[in-house]
Amino acid sequence: MKITKVDHWLVRMPFTEDILWGSGRRIGTTRLFCRIETDGGITGWGETISLIASVPAVFADIVAPLAIGYPVADVERLHRHVLGAGFYHHKRAAVMAIAALEMAMWDALGKQAKLPLYALWGGKWRQDVAAAAYLFTNEPKALTERLQRFLDKGYETFKVKIGFDERTDIVLAETARKVIGDHPLRLDVNGAWHPGTAKRQLEKLRPFDPAYVEQPLELDDLAGHAALVAQSSVPIALDESAYTLADVGNIIRASAADVVLLDPHEAGGLWQTIKAAAICEAVGIPVTLHSGAELALSQSAYIHLAASIPNLSLAIDTERAYLGGDISPNPPVLTDGRFAIPEGPGLGVEVNVEALECYRVDGIVGAYLDTSRKDWFPIKPAY
Repeated sequence: MKITKVDHWLVRMPFTEDILWGSGRRIGTTRLFCRIETDGGITGWGETISLIASVPAVFADIVAPLAIGYPVADVERLHRHVLGAGFYHHKRAAVMAIAALEMAMWDALGKQAKLPLYALWGGKWRQDVAAAAYLFTNEPKALTERLQRFLDKGYETFKVKIGFDERTDIVLAETARKVIGDHPLRLDVNGAWHPGTAKRQLEKLRPFDPAYVEQPLELDDLAGHAALVAQSSVPIALDESAYTLADVGNIIRASAADVVLLDPHEAGGLWQTIKAAAICEAVGIPVTLHSGAELALSQSAYIHLAASIPNLSLAIDTERAYLGGDISPNPPVLTDGRFAIPEGPGLGVEVNVEALECYRVDGIVGAYLDTSRKDWFPIKPAY
C-alpha cells in the first residue's frame, strides 16, 4: 500500500492559561497535522509539534514530496531518505517534520492490519498508562493551589518547572513536597544552571527527595551531566539532550543520565523512539515521554508507545489539562491520572477536519519569548 497524496495543516490550540517556564511564556501549542491517502483507499493521520518555522518548511518542501509513492510500511527508509536529502547535517531541523508523516504511515499500516499500534510493537506490556501532572508557575501560592487540584483528580506523579532563579528553585520544591506528600516529584530546570550552581542546588534539593532533576545543564554538556550523575545522589534526567537516536547513544556512552525523556517528534518518529528506548533498556535505564502539549493523535501515539515498551515504566508527561480544545471527537481518555489505551486500529482516534480548519494558523507565535517582559530572552545557562 503506497502513499498517493499528502495534505497538511498548521494548527494552534490555545491554552486555558499562559504557561510560565524558565525559557519564556507559552500561550498555546502549535502543531502540524498531516493526512496521507493511499492506493489501498486507507487514510492515515499524523501530528507533530511545531515550535519553529523550519518544521512546516521542511515538511512542505522535503518530507511531503518524498512521501509520494512510499509504501506505508517503509518508515525507516523515509526517515533516512529525508536525512539523505541534506538533513544528516541538520538532524534537529528535520526530525519534527519527519515525525508527522511517519506517524501517519503507522496509522495507515495499523488500519490496514486492523490492529492498534501497540500490537505492532510487541503487544500490550501494561494495561493503562500513568500520567504526570505538570506545573508551570514561579509563585508558591499558585503552585500549592494547582498541585491540590491535580491531587484531587487522582494524579500520583508531579512535575514542577524550576530554573527561574536560585531562590525559587528551592522554595518551589519545598512547597511541592509539602503538598504532595510522598508522591514522586520531578523538577525540571531546562538547562538554566551552571555546573557549579548545579552542585549547590542539587545538594539543597536532596532533602525533598526528587524522583529526578531534569536537564540541569545546557543540552550539549554531556560531560557535565556525567559528572553530576557520578557525584550526586539525586537522579539526573536528560530531555533536550536526547532528541535523536544518536543523542541517546552518546548519553549512554557518557553515562550522562539516570533517566532519559524521549519524544517521537524530537526523534523523528515513533520507530526511532522505540529504538532509543531499547538502547536505554539494554543498560537498565528507565525512560518516559516529554510533553509538548500533544493533541489527540500524538497523545494516542504516546499511549501506544508507553503501553508496549517495557522500560517506559515512568509516568508520561502531559499538558492536556491546559488545552483549550482538541481536533478529535474521541481523544484519549484520562481518568484518575491514567490514560486508557486506545483499542481501535492504528492510532485509534478520529480527526474532525472542521476543527483543523477552525484552529488553522499561518505562523508560529508564543513558543518561547515572554512578551510581558520587553527585551527579555532566555539564556542557557542563566545562573
